[in-house]
Amino acid sequence: MSTPSYKTKTSKKLDAPIILPDGYCPTEKEDFMNPVQVEYFRQKLLKWKEDLLSEASDTLNNLSQENLQKPDVTDRAQVESDTSIRLRTRDRERKLLSKIEAALQRIDNGTYGYCEETEEPISLKRLEARPIASLSLDAQERHERNERTHRDD
Repeated sequence: MSTPSYKTKTSKKLDAPIILPDGYCPTEKEDFMNPVQVEYFRQKLLKWKEDLLSEASDTLNNLSQENLQKPDVTDRAQVESDTSIRLRTRDRERKLLSKIEAALQRIDNGTYGYCEETEEPISLKRLEARPIASLSLDAQERHERNERTHRDD
């Protein structure tokens, strides 16, 4: 079974830019991963990416301006602790950025919205909650159960 591709179904429609209606939200009543839905998720992912990059830039600016040479040991420890937390957060966000990029690549190659294991559509509710999802809920739960089982070995 080959992976469905919205590009092959709607290639003419994708040539022109798609303008989303104000307040648009994908529904089950539409064809799954039609060009408007795809554009909705593309914009959602791009906005998320932009926000993360902006936060990372702000963190870098704050870290470069922050003076770690506090006279009080407690103040210095607090600044170092805060810095460590911010850097760990940025590291998690860096990993999230790579998942966003992978989702954008799936949009470009026409596989976005379809489970990488089963090739079945991922529910719109799941994609809305987690636009980087590459597995259906059932496949994700199986994957997590297998991880727990193998982790205990």
